[in-house]
Amino acid sequence: MKIAIVTPYPPSKVTLNEYAFHLVKQFKIKEEVTELVLLSDTLPSGECYPEIKGNCPVTIKTCWSFNSFKNLFTIRKAIKDVQPDVVLYNVQFLSFGDSKIAATLGLLSPAFTRLEGIPSVVLLHNIIETVDYASAGITSNPIMKWFFNLAGTIMTKIILMANLVALTIPKYVEIIESKYGAKNVALLPHGSFETPPVPDFNVPKGRKQIMTFGKFGTYKKVEEMIEAVEIVRQRTGEELEIVIAGTDNPNVKGYLKSVEEKYNHVPDLRFTGYVEEEDVPVIFGDSTVVVFPYTSTTGSSGVLHQAGSYGKAVVLPNIGDLKELVEEEGYCGEFFKPSDVNDLADAIEKLIVNDTYRKTLAEKNYAASASLPMEDITDWYLMHFEWLIGQKKSTQLRPAA
Repeated sequence: MKIAIVTPYPPSKVTLNEYAFHLVKQFKIKEEVTELVLLSDTLPSGECYPEIKGNCPVTIKTCWSFNSFKNLFTIRKAIKDVQPDVVLYNVQFLSFGDSKIAATLGLLSPAFTRLEGIPSVVLLHNIIETVDYASAGITSNPIMKWFFNLAGTIMTKIILMANLVALTIPKYVEIIESKYGAKNVALLPHGSFETPPVPDFNVPKGRKQIMTFGKFGTYKKVEEMIEAVEIVRQRTGEELEIVIAGTDNPNVKGYLKSVEEKYNHVPDLRFTGYVEEEDVPVIFGDSTVVVFPYTSTTGSSGVLHQAGSYGKAVVLPNIGDLKELVEEEGYCGEFFKPSDVNDLADAIEKLIVNDTYRKTLAEKNYAASASLPMEDITDWYLMHFEWLIGQKKSTQLRPAA
């Protein structure tokens, strides 16, 4: 089958680019796939997409831009040019822009793909019903919350006009089926990006690294983690390095630079900037503990799956989707109360001073990661694709009444 995937892809900095990298990595080696076309966003001047080699031809066609009002039309044109058997949209609510109009126009694309006779599948990484607007730093105003809920409900109904909507958490499936009466929703777990050989669960020699990884500035903020590690240093006398791996969230440009200036007096504090895919194993491999300094969550966590893949103990906020994911997929961690620096310090300290406990969590997380590799998840996608393509063919062959 010829598959088109509407998605950002590295070196694009749009959210979900890393997920697309690993999704494509598995699709391109599947025997059922004869051709892959990535319909991606336009890169800044001077940047270009890499050549992708696989068992089948893989091409990247740029046809949309973040916050462009033209995305609906340019994506439709690209799909007409490509003529795929099925289109997969790898998206969340703000994939096409943080402007409400741009975001909504972009999310109309799956419905138009279906109307034009091509099966469309949406991999939706978050749902509006589980977002805590205040904790996520969006708004605490009741009127604005009502407006966002209304807008989110409308956008969800638009997305559900696709042939199939894939959700990564069972709770999401239950909510969407119950609220919208949807019959075209399927559970397709996030999956683990990599399943390397069983790692060495011992801590590398030298300073212990307390690492966080992601796009920061909205509901992912690092100030409290930095302050918590300083408390642990004072309590234990341990030599600890703080590693902030990643970039600003596209909606909060300049955030990490402001944090770096604010905490320039803190020793052994390192900001890595954007981490290339080939450097990800090093970042995780050198870390002792991976911290999730979140005040809210908006979906399944790719970083949690990565931490599990590399056999790392994690410190997690005791909130919503992360806690549910931990329980359902077999991950474990030391939990802390969001926005409580002392409680976060306690959680980090438990893993720093008790190496046996840290190794136990790390081993369990690796086992959980190995149980749901991305290789298996892509097989689930192909099963759904084949069914939708078969339905389309049977409809075309059905004689007119």
